[in-house]
Amino acid sequence: MAKLSKRQKLIREKVESARAYSVDEAVALLAELGQTVKFKESLDVAVNLGVDARKSDQVVRSSTVLPHGTGKTVRVAVFTQGANAEKATAAGADIVGMDDLADEVKKGNMDFDVVIATPDAMRVVGQLGQILGPRGLMPNPKVGTVTADVETAVKNAKAGQVRYRTDKNGIIHAPLGNVEFTAQTIKENLEALVADLKKAKPASSKGVYLKKITISSTMGPGLTIDQGSLNV
Repeated sequence: MAKLSKRQKLIREKVESARAYSVDEAVALLAELGQTVKFKESLDVAVNLGVDARKSDQVVRSSTVLPHGTGKTVRVAVFTQGANAEKATAAGADIVGMDDLADEVKKGNMDFDVVIATPDAMRVVGQLGQILGPRGLMPNPKVGTVTADVETAVKNAKAGQVRYRTDKNGIIHAPLGNVEFTAQTIKENLEALVADLKKAKPASSKGVYLKKITISSTMGPGLTIDQGSLNV
């Protein structure tokens, strides 16, 4: 039998697998369990939704601007031209262009985390689907990354907007911050996400919608959250 590491022993001692934790308790416990980790761990959430992910009308795809961001610097590329290019740059976009930007993408030069496009630029962006799609970078109107309002889209992306969609098991995954965030900050980010998930509930979804919410750190366990501790 393999010997348990110090961290594994701590997890076994401290984590009650059948328990639902308040956000405060979960954040404190994950921080305690991460004391042996040599880097700043991220905190992420997984939400099991009461949807049938096999049905196209029950796919949940949306975005949320977290009130406290994710703690990460986000580089934004915008496909647009003319006055919108000036607005995008003024709003803080890192890279702005059209065909020239498309050429850079085709060469593999993709030093950005989010791609935004105005509707008129989709003729150019559409040709990049096989490159951007697998990386989760393809702009989509459902998450606000295909829009005429590039100024707001860039500001939202820079502020920590997270995009998500249900996987084949009906689960969405999103970052909430890192272990240096206060419990209240994580809670407010989670409440914003849950509020938007409720708004995005498919009309055809029946029964319990928010089935389970789990918070985890990069190297830590998943802790079930007591939904009654959320103000949503």
